Amino acid sequence: MDFPESNFESMSTHAGIEAWEEDLLKRYPEKEEECSVSDDGTFRDYEAETRPEVREFYRLNHRHQTLEFAKQKKAQYLKFNQRSMTIWEGIEFLDELIDDSDPDINLPQIEHLLQTAEAIRRDGHPRWFILTGLIHDLGKILCLFGEEQWAVVGDTFPLGCRFSDKIVFHEFFTDNPDANVAEYSTRLGLYEEGCGLDNVTMSWGHDEYLYHVMKDRLPEPALYMIRYHSFYPAHREGEYNELMNDHDRQMFEWVRAFNPYDLYTKSEERVDVESLRPFYDDLINEYLPGKLSW
Repeated sequence: MDFPESNFESMSTHAGIEAWEEDLLKRYPEKEEECSVSDDGTFRDYEAETRPEVREFYRLNHRHQTLEFAKQKKAQYLKFNQRSMTIWEGIEFLDELIDDSDPDINLPQIEHLLQTAEAIRRDGHPRWFILTGLIHDLGKILCLFGEEQWAVVGDTFPLGCRFSDKIVFHEFFTDNPDANVAEYSTRLGLYEEGCGLDNVTMSWGHDEYLYHVMKDRLPEPALYMIRYHSFYPAHREGEYNELMNDHDRQMFEWVRAFNPYDLYTKSEERVDVESLRPFYDDLINEYLPGKLSW
């Protein structure tokens, strides 16, 4: 099916990412009953209500996210030769994504990250959990390295096997070259039952990139939160269980515990960054001191 071109490509990078994040809240509202029933009592057609620019985002994402593309991006970025930055420098770098055309609505990225981390802190979670809230979206600096938005954000999914029909806008995968590869079109594809997600190639984006930057530096539950927080087909829709092993299922309890903080903590309420900075400087120095290679 052909869709008219939208204004997605002309949107600022920040605005495009914000559009995807707003769309997630419509798909997975904090109160579950809001997602399924319309004002007239009928079931909502989520995809029919989606903004054109978000539809275009998913059309591009589902068309171009192939197994070969993910392998190419890993080869490009897992050399970690883009920049050398501390965590705080990375957060400040991410602030360049702010949409200057509407400064009264869009808060700096650092304030949104702190909102997530502070909500986790208020609920008494471990220090590494708080740090994960602070840094979980730092992989979005890929946009500042020149990547298209569809290659940075969006729901993630396994490659090299059949695309689940629970992936939002599943119909757009008809334009994905992998959909025509017989070996990739079965339930397991290239993989074996219960092989474990670490043996599965995921679609490329900020989650996978940051996971590799942080690998061996943080507790394993934190790494699962970072790597799979956008894997909505699994942790919200229950798909791809056949690829998981028992350890994945255990770790996904942490991913699900993190998800509400990821989705529901952003607000337009300002954060006093300077008053919070000493606590987070100490937290960063505990786990991720000095400059990291990005």
